[in-house]
Amino acid sequence: MITFPARCFLSAFLLSACCLTSSVRGAANEAPPPIRDEIPQAVLQGTGTYRWFGLTIYDAALWLPAGSNPDTRQRFALDLTYARNLYGNKIAEASIDEIDKLKLGTPEQRQRWLLQMKGIFPDVREGSRITGIHIPNEAARFYLNGKFLGEIRDPEFARSFFAIWLDKKTSAPDLRSKLLGNLEKTYQ
Repeated sequence: MITFPARCFLSAFLLSACCLTSSVRGAANEAPPPIRDEIPQAVLQGTGTYRWFGLTIYDAALWLPAGSNPDTRQRFALDLTYARNLYGNKIAEASIDEIDKLKLGTPEQRQRWLLQMKGIFPDVREGSRITGIHIPNEAARFYLNGKFLGEIRDPEFARSFFAIWLDKKTSAPDLRSKLLGNLEKTYQ
């Protein structure tokens, strides 16, 4: 397994604007499970590939209900397909570091969220797919290769977690732009 210090991994991930490239997914018009089940008539909004010092870390795809704009008042999915082996605990730690940089949640909330993510996020291998589903005013739900991993039933966590990629103050504005495409200015 390749490990990265949590702060370096996600910071580098999100700051690598010059290394991001668009990616085209197979069957781009068909949502993979569990997105099909969670968001009927989901459409692919945008994709991006994250590279860290030239190494592809993962492909990201944002799925929305047909005819909608992404915002925190609706369901949407962020689908990550990993190109590297990573430890789940490090993914959780890096996520909390980014939530902290966005100044979201209290220190106590972030500590609780970190423990919850560590309990859910698995180690991933090349080709693993983690899908996060934003459930407005309720939770964030997670799947590994289509199999349910768990959920964190806290609407503030859900908003904060997906803000890592979608907030206007994200550390990765180019990835945000690729995921949101022509809807970039409408995301709230």
